[in-house]
Amino acid sequence: MAWLKRWWPALVWGAFMSLFSTSGFSSENTSHFIIPFLKWLLPHASPPTLELLHHYIRKSAHFTEYFIFSLLVLRGIRAGQKGTHLRWALVSILLVVAYAAFDEFHQSFVPGRTALVTDVFIDAFGGNVAQIAAGLVMLWSNARQKRGLAHFSGTPLEPTDVQ
Repeated sequence: MAWLKRWWPALVWGAFMSLFSTSGFSSENTSHFIIPFLKWLLPHASPPTLELLHHYIRKSAHFTEYFIFSLLVLRGIRAGQKGTHLRWALVSILLVVAYAAFDEFHQSFVPGRTALVTDVFIDAFGGNVAQIAAGLVMLWSNARQKRGLAHFSGTPLEPTDVQ
């Protein structure tokens, strides 16, 4: 059951993402609460502008949910291990893209939903950006640790030590 401890956040998030793929979250249904909020926020905006903003909000949601999913998948793959491995990021991206493709395929059977290849690209982009961000955070953390260890030992840190 150790695998469940590592993977439950990704599994729960994946279940939420499946919920977002139902007809309850179709563009028509989300417009019933997003458009009125946008009208309140931007009272002078034209209906086409509100529709465009609604579209961008929905596409941003794709990016965001797969960004989070990608980080949770990475957490499961890392299994608490230290360090960074490109393989972990690549496997995370592969799983995210596979899930995104399956999700869009599933939406092709859901009334009121449309399967779009562009949504898979947006989802994949969110997953890739998450892996890049995670890699940069890990590199930055490693550089800080090296700096801290060098400072603690009293040895000056050479510019070539931080890369």
